[in-house]
Amino acid sequence: MGILRNKIDFVAFAAVAMANPNGDPLNGNSPRTDYAGLGEMSDVCIKRKLRNRMQDLGQAVFVQSSDRCDDGCGSLSERAAAVLGKAKEFKDSDAYAQKACETWLDVRSFGQVFAFKDTKGMSIGVRGPVSINQGVSLSPVQVEDMQITKSVNGENSDKGRSSDTMGMKHFVRFGLYKIKGSINVQLAGKTGFTEEDADILKECLRTLFVNDASSARPEGSMELIKLYWFRHNCKDGQYSSAKVHRSVQAELIASDALPSSAEDYRITLEPLEGLEPEILNGV
Repeated sequence: MGILRNKIDFVAFAAVAMANPNGDPLNGNSPRTDYAGLGEMSDVCIKRKLRNRMQDLGQAVFVQSSDRCDDGCGSLSERAAAVLGKAKEFKDSDAYAQKACETWLDVRSFGQVFAFKDTKGMSIGVRGPVSINQGVSLSPVQVEDMQITKSVNGENSDKGRSSDTMGMKHFVRFGLYKIKGSINVQLAGKTGFTEEDADILKECLRTLFVNDASSARPEGSMELIKLYWFRHNCKDGQYSSAKVHRSVQAELIASDALPSSAEDYRITLEPLEGLEPEILNGV
């Protein structure tokens, strides 16, 4: 497949039940919320999950989590040096960036800044074609706290205690989050982002929470409900991304009810002439 030639916009809805979708380190790792009480998932959090799914699908990824490292490199600079060699071996920064894009899917998707000792003070930047907004819940979320303990002492003690208090767990009782994003054709041409890469990204979004379970996000507590994939018929898009994103809305069926599942919402699609989305169920 060749370089992406048609702009793409996408909208996804993710359901969160009794889980912490994205903790705020400045607030005791409590689920992120805005001043209106709406739940938030940062774009960085969403990209981390997408990178993990890229790895699961057999793609090379530059920004790897330490627990998912598959090449033995302990840092980004080590990974860059191991694969790209020294920056001085390239005739210019563009050649260095091109090699990085050819090597790693997340670099040619989201971009990356290479500013390591090996680059001799240079900051080699790559602007990626895939942009992702932060996810925001459709209704205010109810954040709950739970004190947790462990059944044995962490250290020997003469006090005879049977358990120690560990701390707090924070979770969202329920929230339906809207995730929006776009793929820019002009930047796709610069990084070499292909039609095949777009298909991989679509599958990563559809399966966003596969292999993502943790204590904060138990298996089944995070679910991708629907994915709307808009492929325009031209490189600049038939409509603005903002208009496309607004065309997909979700509202409570009973406006005065406290939502407890995705079924409490009605998802509607405003028709845009000449632009019909591919609608996929999540996993």
